[in-house]
Amino acid sequence: MLGMIRNSLFGSVETWPWQVLSTGGKEDLSYEERACDGGKFATVEVTNKPVDEALREAMPKVMKYVGGTNDKGIGMGMTVPISFAVFPNEDGSLQKKLKVWFRIPNQFQSDPPVPSDDSIKIEERESITVYSTQFGGYAKEADYVAQARQLRAALEGTATYRGDLYFCTGYDPPMKPYGRRNEVWLVKT
Repeated sequence: MLGMIRNSLFGSVETWPWQVLSTGGKEDLSYEERACDGGKFATVEVTNKPVDEALREAMPKVMKYVGGTNDKGIGMGMTVPISFAVFPNEDGSLQKKLKVWFRIPNQFQSDPPVPSDDSIKIEERESITVYSTQFGGYAKEADYVAQARQLRAALEGTATYRGDLYFCTGYDPPMKPYGRRNEVWLVKT
């Protein structure tokens, strides 16, 4: 995911601020209910491409912006996780559309550098509450879809969440082969 940019830019890694409100589980799936802070995000939207392909297009753009391709020419450091919104069809399969949301590091929240690439937008986002489940490996579209299906099943009858989109997240650079962390976030309504 982050292989395009030298590791040195990721000297500082901060985690998107959230609080765990509750935990739950069903069979072999456990989840957390989290209140995630809002703030300013760098976003890139890609349409008309399958999710895995769209990510390969969007991620390098975000990474370059974070790495210094901006009006101040500064590398900002990393925030994890990087999240992207996906848009499910009725049957659970995903539309050919995604939107990457990268939370601007705290130090730059008040005055984010302007992206040099005009396909990157800086957007303000409200805080959200999500139901999150975690899994490992190199995640592909099929993995996110399967995890989202399991999480919906675990929440059935106990929680309400948005059906029109959910978030997929990753915490690791691509060169990390083991102990990878991915999550699916359903947005509480």
